Amino acid sequence: MIPMPNTSTAPGSDLQVRFRDLITRVTGIQMPASKQNMIDGRMRRRYSTLGHSDLESYLKLLFEEDRIQQELPHIVDLMSTNKTDFFREPAHFHLLRNTILPAHNTEKPFKFWSAASSSGQEAYTTAMLLAEYQRVTPSFRYGILGTDISPNILEEARAGVYPQDVLRDVPEGFRERYFVPGQDSRGNPCGRVVENLRKKVRFEQLNLIHGNFPLDKDIDVAFLRNVLIYFDDATQCKVVSSVADHVKVGGYFFVGHSESMIVRDKRLKQIAAAVFRKEKG
Repeated sequence: MIPMPNTSTAPGSDLQVRFRDLITRVTGIQMPASKQNMIDGRMRRRYSTLGHSDLESYLKLLFEEDRIQQELPHIVDLMSTNKTDFFREPAHFHLLRNTILPAHNTEKPFKFWSAASSSGQEAYTTAMLLAEYQRVTPSFRYGILGTDISPNILEEARAGVYPQDVLRDVPEGFRERYFVPGQDSRGNPCGRVVENLRKKVRFEQLNLIHGNFPLDKDIDVAFLRNVLIYFDDATQCKVVSSVADHVKVGGYFFVGHSESMIVRDKRLKQIAAAVFRKEKG
């Protein structure tokens, strides 16, 4: 069941305060009053679809007509920050390709987890690098998992279709080998990840703040990049610990370049900018 908001609100609180509290309670994303305009902007499409002229009337629907459970998937989709790019923070992929992969024991499959995968660019970037490594190391096997809280963004990731401008950061050789060119429904140029590469990446819905994930605990590399900054201190520590639980001893844990100071798990030793190695179980 979805946790219900506290109905015994403090003096001066209102439906907007309760809504921000609900978002934080469910997603872990901090929503102070200063973000109210952003919330209104992101929710406008949803409340307009339901025939409401403003956010306030939509919130009355949620809290006074008990529609939270039905609306929550839409709220999570709209409130999640889904900013990502191919080859984002390229130094991380350089380390993966040139240091981590050559040291991997090919008797075991290489397991990669994109823990906040958004629309899939991070997972597919890794898939291209691992496929390239497999071309020169035929005994190499791999699997990639991408997880995100937003069901709609995961559907986009599974489809693997990206506008031409999104593909600009993909090297030309990779675009030719791993994307099929085409046009979207409006006739704009786009590219789709080739089928054999899409099959190597599995996308699943996962809420990082819940912990106790139903995942393997021998993952070689976990990327948890550019999501911790949206959580408070306690949630940051919980999420780091929960993700690190699934990385094998000797495996690697990556965060965004602005997040290195957030990682305080004693099992993790920093080895490069925003890169940690798990030293003990």
